Amino acid sequence: MPHKSFTLLAIAIVALLVGAVGVYAYDSSKKETVAEGVTVGGVDIGGLSAEDAREKVRREVAEPLQQPVVVKHRRKRFTLDADESRVRPDVDRMIDEAIDESRTGNVVSRTFRGVTGGEIDKEIDVDVKYSKPAVIKLVKRVKASVDRPAKDASVSFEGGEITKVPGQTGRMLKSGKLQDEVETALVRPGSGAVVPQAKVVKPKVRTSQLEEKYPTFIRVDRDTFKLHLYKRLKLKKTYTIALGQAGFDTPAGLYNIQNKAVNAAWSVPNKPWAGDLAGRVIPGGAPDNPLKARWMGIFDGAGIHGTDQTGSLGTRASHGCVRMAIPDVIELYPKVEVGAPIYIG
Repeated sequence: MPHKSFTLLAIAIVALLVGAVGVYAYDSSKKETVAEGVTVGGVDIGGLSAEDAREKVRREVAEPLQQPVVVKHRRKRFTLDADESRVRPDVDRMIDEAIDESRTGNVVSRTFRGVTGGEIDKEIDVDVKYSKPAVIKLVKRVKASVDRPAKDASVSFEGGEITKVPGQTGRMLKSGKLQDEVETALVRPGSGAVVPQAKVVKPKVRTSQLEEKYPTFIRVDRDTFKLHLYKRLKLKKTYTIALGQAGFDTPAGLYNIQNKAVNAAWSVPNKPWAGDLAGRVIPGGAPDNPLKARWMGIFDGAGIHGTDQTGSLGTRASHGCVRMAIPDVIELYPKVEVGAPIYIG
């Protein structure tokens, strides 16, 4: 009986040894085989030898990466080709990682998985190197085409009248998002053209805000010798004025009221036309001071002031200033704040 038990034990040990050798041999034969369930960039390479898997990844993953990436905005197309992007897929590294993943676990678990048709469900990331400066350059090209600055609502003086010019929304490319999408297209081709996205840029001043922006506005018409006062872009009063004579023209353009004064002193320009007064400062209210009653400075010594020479109104008579009748300038003065725009056309 003891002899029979020993024999059975020996047989069992031999069977185990044979099974172990078989398991080891099976596992060794699969060292260069990719486990079922392994994919690279969505391409199934499970069950293939390393060399066959390498060829399949090269054909179905690497070669498509040589196609240009296209960004399409409306009717324009922006292309980044493989030479410029310097796309370099590392096929060997991807296959090495696939084999490493296939060898996870121990000899028994790998053998059991293999003989039972089990899978490991592993996606190997596509390993691609490319030129980020080339991607950034492409994004800048698209941005130059997509971006459009917003335009604030404004006022126009064409035709001698103030008219409101509506604002215009702008757009700004979502550069970071486009860069991400281009880089994704470089490593995962086949999704078609990339369509850039932009955000709307609203104008800082809308048409409805113009009246608030221009609580006071003065328009001087040199052809008709009229000064028009607007409040919230609505005409409130028109005054007859005198302007600069030939050679001393009242400056045309858009300015702002720079300063104000009651009975302002007159710093006489050191010019030949000033005669004996040249270079002097004439006190405010003095009989020989032509800046009567009120002063509103405009630009480079020119301004709005009162005059007692009412016969000059409606003519070119000053040395560049805008003259008004004294009652008119006294009436206008408190209605105009420093900084108020004045358009002389």
